[in-house]
Amino acid sequence: MAKVSEKLMVYCLVAIFVVIAMVKGAKGATICNIPSSRLNLCRPAVTGRYPPPPTKQCCLLIKHADLNCLCNFKDVLPAFNINPSRAFALPKKCKYNLHIPPKCR
Repeated sequence: MAKVSEKLMVYCLVAIFVVIAMVKGAKGATICNIPSSRLNLCRPAVTGRYPPPPTKQCCLLIKHADLNCLCNFKDVLPAFNINPSRAFALPKKCKYNLHIPPKCR
């Protein structure tokens, strides 16, 4: 039961972030130190069957991302067609020695 309520809470948080991003519009919201307007820069590298390597622009975003914060969204990433394993592999692919929290590996 706790697992269900935990997932529900994560889904609610994502919904709140999406609503905030839509309301702020051009100003944009920031999610885990990443401007929501720039999240799509990494999308090709974390979706699809054979994703390309991350772009330089994507890597710059990852360099400043709060990975502990992003871990809270791990369970909902598949709903956005994002492979969590690929998402948390981006720091290594970008050649950054960033600590990936154990719960995200």
